[in-house]
Amino acid sequence: MSRLIKWVLNHLPRTLLQRIAGWLLPLVGLFYRGKRYTCPICGRSFRRMLPYGYVSARANALCPHCLSLERHRLLWLWITRETTLFEQLPEVLHIAPEVCLMRHLKPHFKAASERYRTADLESPLADLHFDIQQIPLADECVDVVICNHLLEHVADDRRALAELHRILRKGGWGVLLSPVELDRATTYEDDSITDPEERTRIFGQYDHRRIYGNDFVERLREAGFTADDLDYAATLTAEERILFALPNDHIYVIHK
Repeated sequence: MSRLIKWVLNHLPRTLLQRIAGWLLPLVGLFYRGKRYTCPICGRSFRRMLPYGYVSARANALCPHCLSLERHRLLWLWITRETTLFEQLPEVLHIAPEVCLMRHLKPHFKAASERYRTADLESPLADLHFDIQQIPLADECVDVVICNHLLEHVADDRRALAELHRILRKGGWGVLLSPVELDRATTYEDDSITDPEERTRIFGQYDHRRIYGNDFVERLREAGFTADDLDYAATLTAEERILFALPNDHIYVIHK
């Protein structure tokens, strides 16, 4: 299964995956039912999660029902336990929306659907389509920005951060997750590396442009945000980290 998923990730267009994964993988998940792991997003339990990874597959990474990854489950726990998002229903812009999060966020905004919008450059599932480096929205027009695992893809991440700062209202907040190597002091990027296989070898994925280091928070602050690096998984019990199959990733929260 891990070899099949790795091949699919590296060879099928992302737009096609977004269309078919939502109905195909849940069928596979029927064979994984059990009680050892539980996805906090969809509430389903399994004897094990599916493997996932572009280079080397991580065990127990992908929820067989809602397709959440470890970072999605960690973020969902933080949103539901530590924020008032569902009580206040602020104006949310969810960029590069993950299917597992989008499908479970939308119902909470049913009474005010216009307050939750999704955006992506290509995804057929998004409400809006634009390049994050040039967002066609007015200044200070949203209260919350959710933008995960996108900044490592764009040509100019500082320009993208400036755009996010521009559209976020004063007093607004956001969450920006990206792959960060905590043992790396500074971010590594080299645009001269264009071969997809070489990019995969160096950056971990064929369409990544950089590997963030411990200076990631400083990049967020340089854009004008107040930024916090939260090791949220460490605040949970060992039993929860195992039950929900959580990562050691950090959550990066911004405020304006």
